[in-house]
Amino acid sequence: MNLALFDLDNTLLSGDSDFEWGQFLISRGGVDPTVQAAMNQRFYEEYQAGTLDIDAFLAFQLQPLASQPRQVLDAWHEEYMAQHIRPLISPVARERVAAHLAAGDLCAVVTATNSFVTGPIVRELGIPHLIATIPAVDAASGAFTGKPAGTPAFREGKIVRVEAWLESLGLWWGSFATSWFYSDSHNDLPLLGKVSDPVAVDPDETLRAHAGKSGWKIISLR
Repeated sequence: MNLALFDLDNTLLSGDSDFEWGQFLISRGGVDPTVQAAMNQRFYEEYQAGTLDIDAFLAFQLQPLASQPRQVLDAWHEEYMAQHIRPLISPVARERVAAHLAAGDLCAVVTATNSFVTGPIVRELGIPHLIATIPAVDAASGAFTGKPAGTPAFREGKIVRVEAWLESLGLWWGSFATSWFYSDSHNDLPLLGKVSDPVAVDPDETLRAHAGKSGWKIISLR
């Protein structure tokens, strides 16, 4: 059995789902447009630069989930998928996923973006497993609290979360003849270094240089 792991934003998507969700919230009047636009851009630039404070980011990015009823959020997400996300999924990305699924590989998306935003996207792609940052939920009401639960799936946290997931399936890295991780970002270097076959997808400059130096495969899914 083989393992195929995929980053989501700017890898399987030709854009960033977290950034797009923020832009969608602005269009729906769900957040203060001036503050959201400025913070959205700031955190996105920090992520690209490798300086993102994940705790500060999550405190900001998860708060809007706590300000709306789940029914409203679910209805908004359907609009968001149609307007912002499906246009970002290229045929070649769908084909790459389909090839791994057809081969019988164990497939999962591993993303720092929260599971409310990414769950429907991963289902749209037909990928059976999602390892994402989890937004905490109030046990009594089912409402989001605006805080994360557990380890965020970011940088080394992706390894922690993947290994816990594999353990829950009775598996570990040595269970696989071949393991892939597809990513665009230098923030994913820790997990890229764990698999047997790291793949740089439309990589940022730092990852492209590292991939070239290390002899990793470089592809485009655009």
